[in-house]
Amino acid sequence: MGKIIAIVNQKGGVGKTTTAVNLTAALGNAGKKVLIVDADPQGNTTSGFGINKREVTFSSYDLLIGAQKAETATVNTTFKNVDVIPANMDLAGAEVELINIENREAQLKKALSLVREKYDFIFIDCPPSLGLITINALTACDTFLVPVQCEYYAMEGLSQLMASVRQIKRLYNAGLELEGVALTMYDGRLNLTHQVVEELKKFFANKLYKTTIPRAVRLSEAPSYGMPIQYYDKRSKGAKAYDELAQELLKRNRR
Repeated sequence: MGKIIAIVNQKGGVGKTTTAVNLTAALGNAGKKVLIVDADPQGNTTSGFGINKREVTFSSYDLLIGAQKAETATVNTTFKNVDVIPANMDLAGAEVELINIENREAQLKKALSLVREKYDFIFIDCPPSLGLITINALTACDTFLVPVQCEYYAMEGLSQLMASVRQIKRLYNAGLELEGVALTMYDGRLNLTHQVVEELKKFFANKLYKTTIPRAVRLSEAPSYGMPIQYYDKRSKGAKAYDELAQELLKRNRR
């Protein structure tokens, strides 16, 4: 049965979607069958895999409001072992529509339960907020992965997230656990980077990934070509970092 992992951080600009796209592609290259659910109305994961948001027939919005099955909304990509449930701007209205739906926090869980047998991993790229869409993702997943930018406000945002997770664990998903914390936009030359790393080690010692994701121009360029970094420039620092992160995740999961 596929493991469901939400990629979440309510702070924007921390490399969440970059991690969603490139970690998924790295696991696909490693021979794992992976589904990525784009649950962010901006749809950057969708376009990161070269899918035109304007041409999407069904999306994660349809799953959340119970209008379509996950299988119907799934798009097979040209990238090895990777399928995508895309997002478009329809998703922006989902929070309002969910208010009137019974068991609204469990809509995504219900939809994904029908396809999890087909995959080794299912990732959910969450929006940068802690609204109903993110609550759905955290109710549906087994674990959650947090990309953290190496900057001063990182710890503040992380403590807010962990408080919300405790509430969701108590109310909706008793088995919810932290998969890991991934350091993004890492620059080892800066003192601030080392300070953030030391702080994170205190709180998340065994959950902090050894692999760090560097600041890299090629990582920033790849989405505009609709490709994960492994396909845009497989020899780049960013590609190697995400390949290493994938191996670390597989090792932790003994897969």
